[in-house]
Amino acid sequence: MTLNLDFLPQTAFVFLLVFARIGTMVMAMPGIGDRSVPPNIRLVFALALGLVFYPLVNERFPAMPTTPGPMFYLFAHELVIGLVLGILIRLISAGAQVAGTIVGFQSGLSFATSFDPNFGGQSNIISTFFGILALTLIFVGDLHHLLLTGIFNSYTLFTPTMALPVGDFTELALNLVSGSFRIALQMSAPFIIFGLIFYLGIGLLARLIPQIQIFFIAMPANIFLSLILFMLLISSIMMAYLTYFTTSLDLFLAN
Repeated sequence: MTLNLDFLPQTAFVFLLVFARIGTMVMAMPGIGDRSVPPNIRLVFALALGLVFYPLVNERFPAMPTTPGPMFYLFAHELVIGLVLGILIRLISAGAQVAGTIVGFQSGLSFATSFDPNFGGQSNIISTFFGILALTLIFVGDLHHLLLTGIFNSYTLFTPTMALPVGDFTELALNLVSGSFRIALQMSAPFIIFGLIFYLGIGLLARLIPQIQIFFIAMPANIFLSLILFMLLISSIMMAYLTYFTTSLDLFLAN
């Protein structure tokens, strides 16, 4: 009996294409793609996802070309799609950090910085807290399953044989950037309004009683009142963000 291994080149070729798209998405996505996660962990996770998705999507790939040119084109095609989709998903999650930056500025805590594991740099402590809390709630609420579903549906929205939809990617990126800024302003709106009222009152007080060293009164009062407002509104703020996150991911879940 002769063992037929003719299927191996096609299998290896398709798995390489699957890994190219999923691997670049994993490296750019929030959570597992953060800089605080070691690269070898991200690589193993991408390989595991590739093995899971391979039997589900292998029939959507064309036969292995006989020349190197089309092979490199398909590989680059999958790399670009995976990278763009990963960056687009990260744009959705960036709204929490932007909202935290605004809240930190309005509450007088912008000078209190800490290490941000999402981006690997320094940011104000409120922004870091918002980012970590949002990511935690995404995993606790099983919303990461939507990300996995989006990866699978990406093979329907952007098939391996179609041309790169540059116009669609650009429009989607603009919509997500504007949506992230919009939800960031909505999340931080109570603090913006509070800041306007507070500093208006401080300005009037400084004009009426110029003998008072208003800075030494305003700063601790602003921080104290902002923390109380933060305590009262944090649950509503994060519920609004999770609703936005779910709604934005619907763009990647259409069949």
